[in-house]
Amino acid sequence: MSAEHFYGVCQRYKGRAVEIKTHDGRAHRGIIKHVDNRSVYLQPFGGKRNLGGFGYGYYGPGYGYGGGGFGYGLALGAIGTLALLPLFYW
Repeated sequence: MSAEHFYGVCQRYKGRAVEIKTHDGRAHRGIIKHVDNRSVYLQPFGGKRNLGGFGYGYYGPGYGYGGGGFGYGLALGAIGTLALLPLFYW
């Protein structure tokens, strides 16, 4: 499937818990926080969550992003499959 297809799917599932498998076989679980024309940004499960205030998530090369942060980015072209996760992963 094309990057354009996954862009649309990621836009639809923004804010939802997903599992993304890349073409190299790695699996990434998290909540879709942001989607642009090249990447989808996931907030991973576990770890510290920033519930309000400012975060230091990734937004482009070398720049932090305030307002909660995006977690980390995955290239849309690297996505092999995307599946919604049930709410108990939240």
